[in-house]
Amino acid sequence: MVKRLLSALEYPQCDVNVNDEATFRKIVAWLELNKINKADSNVANGLKNVTSNDWPNHFQKYKEALGVPNLQSHQEQLQWLLGYAVQIETHNNREVYIKHAVENLKATNVPTVVTENPLDKLDFHSKEFAEGITKLAQLLNITPHPDPLVTLKAVAKLVTTRLSPQAQANPSEVIIKGTPFPFQEADLGFDLNDPVLNQAAKVLRILYIHDLRDLQTKANELIVAVQNITANPKTDTKLGKVGK
Repeated sequence: MVKRLLSALEYPQCDVNVNDEATFRKIVAWLELNKINKADSNVANGLKNVTSNDWPNHFQKYKEALGVPNLQSHQEQLQWLLGYAVQIETHNNREVYIKHAVENLKATNVPTVVTENPLDKLDFHSKEFAEGITKLAQLLNITPHPDPLVTLKAVAKLVTTRLSPQAQANPSEVIIKGTPFPFQEADLGFDLNDPVLNQAAKVLRILYIHDLRDLQTKANELIVAVQNITANPKTDTKLGKVGK
């Protein structure tokens, strides 16, 4: 696998012994300088000096910066770094790989193949995306959040809970009835010396209680489901006795 990844990344010499310390250092340095480019200048220079006695210290800092898991052997560490480099290479040359993928799919003469998710083309940080999400939120009477992704989550939650076919067919099951809880008048139990912060704390407490109740409901449903599976259908409760 290591040799195949080295070949995919166009390493000059793929048929190498990765257990050799000198070879291992050269590959790590080459990956950082040519593919990964995540280390600061001090660590990068330390990795380039493959004959230095201080190289392991620089490599340890490098692994911590990249988030490399606790791997023991050179081969395991190198395979992780190669996989990381492949991800970067694929992301940086995404259009090239998509083009080749489309050409390969056309060559197979498969008529109905979706080669790309249209949502992948969206720029979630663009001005147009933020404006579109804001307009959609306004149509649904949702207060836009400064972060359009947060607004999008609120829109998705409303659409899935209130506008789904099941909800449209049975609106009474999703529309909450009853008198709204007067959280403004509720006792917070402590004072933040700021009316606005006190109101915000009350809202957060109610949301937390709502999440706990939802978790309890799901836990109860899970218990009932397990009991239905583990219960013995042959049990006859009429034969049960209490006392002697």
